[in-house]
Amino acid sequence: MNAYVKTNTFYISIWIWLILGVESYSGWSDHVLTIYPGGSVTIPCYYDKKYTQQKKSWYSEINVSKTYTNTTKENLSVIDHPDQSLFTVTMRNLQNKHTGNYYCVVDTGAQASNTIYKVYLKIQSTPDVSVSSSSVCGHEGGDISVQCLYSSGYQNKVKQWCRYKDQSCYTVGRTVTSQNSSVQIRDDDGRRSFTVLMTGLRRTDSGWYFCSAGETLNPVLITVQRDNENKRDALNPVHITVTEAEPGTVSDKGNETKDKEETQKFNMCIV
Repeated sequence: MNAYVKTNTFYISIWIWLILGVESYSGWSDHVLTIYPGGSVTIPCYYDKKYTQQKKSWYSEINVSKTYTNTTKENLSVIDHPDQSLFTVTMRNLQNKHTGNYYCVVDTGAQASNTIYKVYLKIQSTPDVSVSSSSVCGHEGGDISVQCLYSSGYQNKVKQWCRYKDQSCYTVGRTVTSQNSSVQIRDDDGRRSFTVLMTGLRRTDSGWYFCSAGETLNPVLITVQRDNENKRDALNPVHITVTEAEPGTVSDKGNETKDKEETQKFNMCIV
């Protein structure tokens, strides 16, 4: 029976790649993202600048469906950020039926596609890896910290803090300093968590990162701003409704305002 399932899964995967017309795969592989039932998550999909004008989509292996960028459905938003060379996928009210493989895809022309990222999404009551906050803000020259939580089965796994954009990673127990910016990671296996401390922040440190234990991860958006930008925002406040969520999730309400709220969260730091 197991052999049949494995063989069937193999042929299904090959069939899906043929449907996509994949000519190459340029992203990380074997990433697993675990989320609470009813929770939400935003996944960044970085692409090469040469694909700025190309069509981009989020592909679900579960129902063999493709959703193009700048599309908002009841529980799914796929938004392109060409100035950042990425598009973000926000999935809401996740349930067990959403467990499966997903792909970030760029159409390269001539009925061919480039899969830039693949992730296996798993819905379970206790996520293997989660974060205390999925969006963290800081000031240029200042410090920020991110707490990453993991389940007991991941205590002996390698813990890392990675940046999606350039696929650079920092490992627990090592301090990395580059151009006055420092990243320190400390593990507290008694509390089943590790803390990432970023000091001497630069504007270029802004972007999407993830905490990982083994192959399992959870995304975090880091925003670094200048002081004068914070003053400007204080003079022109933007009112955003925030709903509390479990660690490792992001909650949204109101279909018509989803895109605006996600864009505001992506582009500004609320202090």
